[in-house]
Amino acid sequence: MAGSSSPKLLFRQLLDKESSTFSYLVADLSHPDKPALLIDPVDRLVERDLTLINELGLKLVYAMNTHVHENHVTGTGLLKTMVPGVKSVISKASGAKADVYIGAGDKIAIGNLYLEALATPGHTGGCVTFVTGEGPNQPKPRMAFTGDAVIIRGCGRTDCVGGNSEKLYESVHSKIFTLPEDTLIYPAHDYKGFMVSTVGEEMQFNPRLTKDKETFKTIMSNPVLAYPSLLDVAVSANMVCGLQGLPSAM
Repeated sequence: MAGSSSPKLLFRQLLDKESSTFSYLVADLSHPDKPALLIDPVDRLVERDLTLINELGLKLVYAMNTHVHENHVTGTGLLKTMVPGVKSVISKASGAKADVYIGAGDKIAIGNLYLEALATPGHTGGCVTFVTGEGPNQPKPRMAFTGDAVIIRGCGRTDCVGGNSEKLYESVHSKIFTLPEDTLIYPAHDYKGFMVSTVGEEMQFNPRLTKDKETFKTIMSNPVLAYPSLLDVAVSANMVCGLQGLPSAM
């Protein structure tokens, strides 16, 4: 990584109560510019997020999505219209529009901090998990922003946009459950009041992902949740950075 100073992590977990969505603000305070990134922002809370960013004296560099969301509209496009120079980020496999496309193993750096992208499809075809970097100058324990691939004591549904139960199971077990067990898991959603877990906890207690693959596929083939009420609106908008129908769409 560029530079030799040790990064000083700033981390904030932000909640949208209406959609039970978590957004995450990460910054390197040791860098003169205090560069920051925002993961999974929600359109209606962009002003809240920008107020916090300005209060903390941060420079927003990236607005990132773990996947094409099904139950809220992303705020990445609005952030680009309100903050000059901000770049939107999403996986190339998602098929959505963005400034920066990432794939497995790609790194997004802010100052001396970086996040690595792990391909974790299954909830959708283009899901990624962002994991803080390895090395003596990176946060310990590591932090994994899992989107909907792993939610605390659960996982995202696989019966909507490009979902595949077998792929999700394999993604979690080969990419997320192989991280150090003290890795902190921060999901994109929670519906039970949980905020953070660890890889070790989910490997032991997750009622779906602790099953064998065939049992997991059976569980996921019998969804009990209604389809997301914003499914059609959210997906079409999120394919163009949340700016559907606007001249500034990507």
